Amino acid sequence: MKLLSVAIPCYNSESYMRHCIESLLPGGDEVEILIVDDGSTKDRTAEIADEYERNYPGICRAIHQENGGHGEAVNAGLRNASGIYFKVVDSDDWVDESAYMEILNTLRRFVYGEKTLDMLVSNFVYEKQGSDRKKVMNYRTALPENQLIDWDDVKVFILGQYILMHSVIYRTELLRQCGLELPKHTFYVDNIFVYQPLPHVKTLYYLNVNFYRYFIGRDDQSVNEQVMIGRIDQQIRVTKLMLSYYDVMKIKQRKLRRYMVRYLEIMMVISSILAIKSGTEENMEKKEELWQSLRKQNLKLYLRLRYGFLGQGVNLPGKSGMKFPIAIYKMTQKFFGFN
Repeated sequence: MKLLSVAIPCYNSESYMRHCIESLLPGGDEVEILIVDDGSTKDRTAEIADEYERNYPGICRAIHQENGGHGEAVNAGLRNASGIYFKVVDSDDWVDESAYMEILNTLRRFVYGEKTLDMLVSNFVYEKQGSDRKKVMNYRTALPENQLIDWDDVKVFILGQYILMHSVIYRTELLRQCGLELPKHTFYVDNIFVYQPLPHVKTLYYLNVNFYRYFIGRDDQSVNEQVMIGRIDQQIRVTKLMLSYYDVMKIKQRKLRRYMVRYLEIMMVISSILAIKSGTEENMEKKEELWQSLRKQNLKLYLRLRYGFLGQGVNLPGKSGMKFPIAIYKMTQKFFGFN
């Protein structure tokens, strides 16, 4: 059994996947690197995956499947994982070696100790192409450092501070027990990966190291603004799925409930802003339908989100009302350095 399984979803990733894999190799025999070739046809992704399996037997494993999208590649990684803990690293991203060693030391301590760790959180760095200043997303204000905690010990998550796929490592069996299965052929499912398991997490640990390096800047990247607008239907689909998993207003743990509500709030706001920025009547109708579907599904949650500061901001009437959320979005974009 491995200490950590790392799934690397790869789709036509020839030009950057080696950098990702090489950054994970220093983990040695304790780490299992699952290179998931998601039906790549345009380059040598499949051959490179097989090459690493040959050169690093027992560490690297190539998994080939028909194209199912990022979510199905994560599913394949989870199905094949033998590690006690599970991490996803996208093929155009990489990890910092010194932080990696601290991560493994921490996981090892819990595996051989008496207490069970469900979720490890660490920092990630926006590696924005062409930018000299690298924005670090840390959780110092939200989570006590170097302590095994539960949700009652969580402090305050500030606006824009969310636990993302880049920052989380889950206990593998927890993901399986909560029935995590990401939808096929759907973008933005990393939000589901982080969100759905949360009520099953009983223990957390925050390690204040800059572990994950999140590359942004390619024109074809899924988080590129224009690409996101073009895929607004997928963003809305993921948001609706997340709304359907739980009645979050009934979650008993107050701080967990508050965090999950805020996560849903930002998903609603992102979908709304993409619709506004698109400038099309069709997408504005989709925005309205999203809010109305929430109203029918969960009135209490709807009132909380619709009449909160952000909900009101993205639902202001008229053309002048559209300028306010876009201005806030641009300020947030500049501060956090995302694409």
